[in-house]
Amino acid sequence: MRALLQRVTEAAVHVDGKLIGEIGPGLLILVCAMQDDSKAQAEKLATRIAKLRIFPDETGKMNRSLLDSGGAALVVSQFTLAADTTRGNRPGFSAAAPPKEGRTLYETVAAHLAGQGIAVATGQFGADMKVSLVNDGPVTIWVEA
Repeated sequence: MRALLQRVTEAAVHVDGKLIGEIGPGLLILVCAMQDDSKAQAEKLATRIAKLRIFPDETGKMNRSLLDSGGAALVVSQFTLAADTTRGNRPGFSAAAPPKEGRTLYETVAAHLAGQGIAVATGQFGADMKVSLVNDGPVTIWVEA
């Protein structure tokens, strides 16, 4: 499992011109399931994200987690995080999980975050989404499980 985290002051996702998910302060989480990933890995990824200390404390030091800060999560599927750019000019995506498994694992990440008490909004798996955000910091972090 791979995820790209962006600490945000706000983020939203639209499909066909309709708002389907939005959050205020928290994390935009772009999630990619890889070949042979498991439910246990998806849950581990969600737990790592929830506990990752990337929010400022009262002194401005990155010392608080999403759980500590009370922030929300906007979870968006992003198979392109599996891109292989080592050859040629066209990325390959064969390392990504097949759509059925990818959807299940993506939904597991979102559900596991929600199960920890985090307010979760989601994108729409497989849709052409328009994602907007205001990156806070900017803080952008790559996480794998």
